[in-house]
Amino acid sequence: MKLIPLLYLALSIPLSGLSKDPNFVFLLVDDLGWADIGINGSTFHKTPNIDAFSNTGVRFSDGYAAASICSPTRASILTGRHPVRVNITDFISGNPSTGKFQKVEDRDNLALEEVTIAEALKENGYKTYFAGKWHLGGEGYYPEDQGFDINIGGHTSGSPRGGYYSPWNNPKLQQKEEGEYLTERLTAETNAFIEAQSKEEKPFLVYLSYYNVHTPIQAYQKRVDEYRKAADLLEGDTPLLKTRDGVSRGRQDNPELASMVAAVDDSVGSILKKLDELKIADNTVVIFFSDNGGLCTRPPSYGEGKKKKNPSFLPTGPGCNLPLRSGKGWLYEGGIREATIVRAPGVTAPGGICHSPVVSTDFFPTILELAGIEAKPELHVDGESLVDLLTNPDQKKNRSLYWHYPHYHGSGWTPGGAIRKGDWKLIEFWEHGDAQLFNLSSDIGELNDLSEKHPEKKAELIKDLADWRNEIGAVMPELAE
Repeated sequence: MKLIPLLYLALSIPLSGLSKDPNFVFLLVDDLGWADIGINGSTFHKTPNIDAFSNTGVRFSDGYAAASICSPTRASILTGRHPVRVNITDFISGNPSTGKFQKVEDRDNLALEEVTIAEALKENGYKTYFAGKWHLGGEGYYPEDQGFDINIGGHTSGSPRGGYYSPWNNPKLQQKEEGEYLTERLTAETNAFIEAQSKEEKPFLVYLSYYNVHTPIQAYQKRVDEYRKAADLLEGDTPLLKTRDGVSRGRQDNPELASMVAAVDDSVGSILKKLDELKIADNTVVIFFSDNGGLCTRPPSYGEGKKKKNPSFLPTGPGCNLPLRSGKGWLYEGGIREATIVRAPGVTAPGGICHSPVVSTDFFPTILELAGIEAKPELHVDGESLVDLLTNPDQKKNRSLYWHYPHYHGSGWTPGGAIRKGDWKLIEFWEHGDAQLFNLSSDIGELNDLSEKHPEKKAELIKDLADWRNEIGAVMPELAE
């Protein structure tokens, strides 16, 4: 058992309106795009349970992942620290160099010395439960090594090795029946834990980390037919959009992906219903988030062999994040802006919408404050508690957010970084030696590069980003020989 600096002390008085020692349910979806849910504008995907849940809590329109790929964001959620600080800046195990820079080496696991939110809560009497995708290290670095009492399905792999129907090839999850659907099984296990724990005096943390909607894109058979019918009604071919070095899907029209989103929505509905049935919803904080944007962009060369055999093959990812630009792997909004919803009964204003930028490192201090546990800013150094925004979502806070992705990604992304400061956003593309500047208040789709029109703002943000990298010790890629 690792030592936690300065033992967490529970505060004697909980937040007004929230019962002492609340439960926490964190629902993390893999590769779900910001625009994949109805409440954020999707008309092809149907997410009635997530949409209804949003109306009971606060939705953050400008919620961000700390990275555009999974492992770094997952580390940031659990530790409250930027991916650079934990030295996980790419998905584990990353891609090789495909351009002029050498591969930047980073960790292939979350260091055991890092203090996770599970450890912080466990130290204060919580029962901790993990289910689903881990992707933060192999044997010796699993959830049970990082503060979780129970681990169901969390291991090395970032996707279901055997697909979404059992037996899955998952060393931490054995099938009970042939052909079980992964999300249904994880939901059933989670509901069983919640029901058992509701009879105990201990509060609990549930961290359900869906494998959906990560590739392989594999239809959820119970729901796919309705989306195939809907796709048949769409006119014309799927639009293709050029995104610098990539090609993006220009419409949500993939029935298989839509069915996988529907599986998540069904699961969310089931878990929320279970909380209601057990009469513990009023003392349970529920958080809904995604680790990065939906996969929609690929390099132009993607699938050349498949295109020869199948002329209708699309050289794009399976999803579409419009009106946001691009998606997973990229530092455009489509890769880092996430569906973000928090319900803390007695604290959140139901149906509230907050437009202040927030980021995945903020969940750690938020959970501590909601639990009545003393903050430890020396640990969650990059996170800020969202409790004041939950109680008053109309507040507008301006803060600077930073991204550092010095790697190559299969989506066509090349090494670069980004900063958001107020409504201004700058993205650096080191492979090409240029930068783009956008004002998100009038251009959420990042279509109008203002770098030539506002050279002073561009220079200011480039300096701010460089200063931050120097301060935090970010590793820059070196030119290949």
